[in-house]
Amino acid sequence: MEEKTADDLKGLQRLTEKFWDYLKSEDLWNFIIVASVKITFIMIVSYLVVLVGNKLIEKFFAIRMRAPLRYSERRQRTILKLLQNVLSYLVYFSAIIGILSALNIQVAGLLAGAGIASVAIAFGAQSLVKDVISGFFIIFEDQFGVGDYIKLTPAEGTVMEIGLRTTKITGTSGEQYIIPNGSIGAVINYSVNDTSTFVDFVVPTTVDLSEIEKKVEAYLKNLFDEYDELTKVPVLAGVQNFSPEAVTLRIKIKTVSMQHTKMAGIIRRDLLTLLEEYDVKVEGE
Repeated sequence: MEEKTADDLKGLQRLTEKFWDYLKSEDLWNFIIVASVKITFIMIVSYLVVLVGNKLIEKFFAIRMRAPLRYSERRQRTILKLLQNVLSYLVYFSAIIGILSALNIQVAGLLAGAGIASVAIAFGAQSLVKDVISGFFIIFEDQFGVGDYIKLTPAEGTVMEIGLRTTKITGTSGEQYIIPNGSIGAVINYSVNDTSTFVDFVVPTTVDLSEIEKKVEAYLKNLFDEYDELTKVPVLAGVQNFSPEAVTLRIKIKTVSMQHTKMAGIIRRDLLTLLEEYDVKVEGE
């Protein structure tokens, strides 16, 4: 028993000595220094390629948008973000392969093993494939783009990025939703078409209604010339409701997408000043 213990101790001592000899060997430190330099170089080059590549992509699309042909700005922003994502994936994947090679890891063997292992994990990768294919059709069919205000089942907000696998949406309170493309079902896109709304205001029956209508119509025409958000001159639609004491008039507004709230607020504010002498009440404030 004692002899066995002594042999074990001697064996452990030999292993410890070999380990320290290996740590102190010149070959090991040469390998560490060379590998560190290679890895640092690969990381710096990868970062610069992504940085410069993103700038070049942005420059290309900026020139493209200034071309005589009319390109959809929202679609160009979407494709721009997607290309930047693809560039990052390709560059960093190549960087990982380069780092493994710098560490003398047989990349070819790993890839071959991954090919065999892929059969085993194919069922688990179905959701990933579904996400990528769904993302492709979202962009190809132009269902929504970067900058659009949309509503999905789990989220509502502004689209910040459409990637190969996920879509990022920023909510009205600043929260960020990251949604797999494969889980996106029905989409309500508020940014495709012009937006309509109306503003109601109440005037007493004792005032000259035709005089108020002339003032409001002149104001609305000047408003259209002043604000690019309006797609057509707001219309004074006439009487919507009345009582012995007051009459409700309605203004219909049509704006570029998602600007109706802003313009309705401006009209409400201006009506209070414009018709101050008539004791007007503006609804919906």
